[in-house]
Amino acid sequence: MAEITPASWTALTTLDDQAAAEGLGAALEEQLEPDGVGVFEMEDGSGLWEVGAYFAEAPDETALALLAAAYGARPFAVSEIPPTDWVAHVRRELRPVEAGRFFVYGSHDSDRVPDGRVALLIEAAMAFGTGHHGTTQGCLVAFEALLAAGRAPGPVADIGAGTAVLAMAAAKVWADVPVLASDIDAVAVEVAAANVAENGLSGRIDCVEAAGFDHPALARTAPFDLIFANILKGPLIEFAPDLAAHAARGGHAILSGLLNPQADDVIAAYEAAGFALADRLTLGDWTTLTLLRR
Repeated sequence: MAEITPASWTALTTLDDQAAAEGLGAALEEQLEPDGVGVFEMEDGSGLWEVGAYFAEAPDETALALLAAAYGARPFAVSEIPPTDWVAHVRRELRPVEAGRFFVYGSHDSDRVPDGRVALLIEAAMAFGTGHHGTTQGCLVAFEALLAAGRAPGPVADIGAGTAVLAMAAAKVWADVPVLASDIDAVAVEVAAANVAENGLSGRIDCVEAAGFDHPALARTAPFDLIFANILKGPLIEFAPDLAAHAARGGHAILSGLLNPQADDVIAAYEAAGFALADRLTLGDWTTLTLLRR
């Protein structure tokens, strides 16, 4: 059955202050009662924050203008989104991704899985983190390089796991080691658990809801021989000391979610926390870092 969303509306603006952006998001939630509100640091290196609201019906543009003015934001851009069959759209757009031995695909491409590859099934309806984005693909390529270099298996953490594709890659090639996938978003954790089951990995990966490493399961399993963190520059820098504290000496961290110009700042933060740069991979606009815990 097609999953067609009805028409909806978005209202988007930007501003250059995080506190003001978060305040505007809260005010939108309280005063206009949208279906959803998002506040995100933009990934273009501009330092701007984007505030977006999503409505089932056309929003009150006068109220939006007053809120934008009150928080020093640019005027909201209001757009109508037509009805869309998103699953069909994603299936048209997403093709299998190959990264070394790994083959990431949707069920609509199940007849295209080559023999001898580590196959990772991610449904089209769960497209975030499928491997098609340069950051996820970069992490898989970096992991392939560690495997090719003879990296011995050990406990794995996938922080900000999304669909858990990276955790599943580790669980499929490293049998009998603990693998944990964590995300701050409860829906993402549910998606991760569903993907784990769909790939026949139930019982191999523990999916938990956590901000960073703030979960008893992560504390019990540390130190980790491999930590994936495919998030954003700000959280990566913030997590550097905590990530170092949970990494085994001689272990590796594979970090991504970074625009190319952001990588040097993250490298500096992790070198200060006790890591050394082992490899740096660029795919398009995105950088993936492999770091060695000294």
